[in-house]
Amino acid sequence: MAVIDQNMIRTKVKNFIVETFLIGDSKGTLKDSDSFMQNGIVDSTGVLELTSFIESEYSITVEDNEMVPDNLDSIDNLTAFITKKMG
Repeated sequence: MAVIDQNMIRTKVKNFIVETFLIGDSKGTLKDSDSFMQNGIVDSTGVLELTSFIESEYSITVEDNEMVPDNLDSIDNLTAFITKKMG
């Protein structure tokens, strides 16, 4: 089994968020623990985009019951969720 590189996952996810939702304008203000919803970064449509990205990028399936803030609402949460799904 391949070693799961959490730093690589974190970097890819953060880059996707910055490029897709912040239009490349992060100014270093997005922290890994920041809530996407509370900060108005990702809306309900954005969650679908985000889910599609992680499913295609990491060859995992995000079930309907997994589409919750605990899994998808920050870079930290996403990194942990993807790592768990790939493990």
